[in-house]
Amino acid sequence: MIKNDLLVRGLGDMGLIPTQDQTRKFQLFYELLIDRNQSMNLTNITDYDEVMVKHFLDSINVIKAYGLMNTNSILDVGTGAGFPGIPLKIMFPHLSVTLMDALNKRVQFMNEVIDQLDLIKINAIHSRAEILAQDHIFRTAYDLVVSRAVSQLSTLSEYCLPFVKIGGHFIAYKSTDTEEEISEAKNAISLLGGKIQSVSDFKVPESDILRRYVVIKKISDTPPKYPRKAGTPSKKPL
Repeated sequence: MIKNDLLVRGLGDMGLIPTQDQTRKFQLFYELLIDRNQSMNLTNITDYDEVMVKHFLDSINVIKAYGLMNTNSILDVGTGAGFPGIPLKIMFPHLSVTLMDALNKRVQFMNEVIDQLDLIKINAIHSRAEILAQDHIFRTAYDLVVSRAVSQLSTLSEYCLPFVKIGGHFIAYKSTDTEEEISEAKNAISLLGGKIQSVSDFKVPESDILRRYVVIKKISDTPPKYPRKAGTPSKKPL
């Protein structure tokens, strides 16, 4: 069980009531994260309350900007230690979730979490977006792609939009000082087959943190040459 009700209160702020099994899974996820972090350097955030807010609640708070009940498949690009993908999977068990990260030790950690939490319809992949997006199995395969990665939006869009089905969405988790970044990314987003649908700011429950969610709709096919070869999107943004 969760040691205090901070997470439960925060979820309640989103209109969510976790089951006992879900709170157990969040607690176990926290314990695994802190234990493995001692040797794997998975996160700089280790305080119990901060993990609950800055990793768990922040991951799930996206539902204020975009409902997930009609979403079936999600890809989390550059997921790190599993954020936001694993918290979303715990709270919305119907989702089929793919977690992708370029660092194999993180993928090994996520596989351990998946096993220990008895999660189904979720897998972790060791790859770079530039490589995986050229695989026909994964390209245009997802209803929703999410990313909390720190890359510029133009770069993130090149990583993420190729994976999105036409009519699906890509959501970038951003800070609120990103007006210029978003404006500069509009041309790249259009080139990649996307269109900004909404930009909304919401406070993360139980904190003073404001999070910006940039929701991008996929309206046409991404040209086959994108994403460009590994490293190019970050070095030479569109």
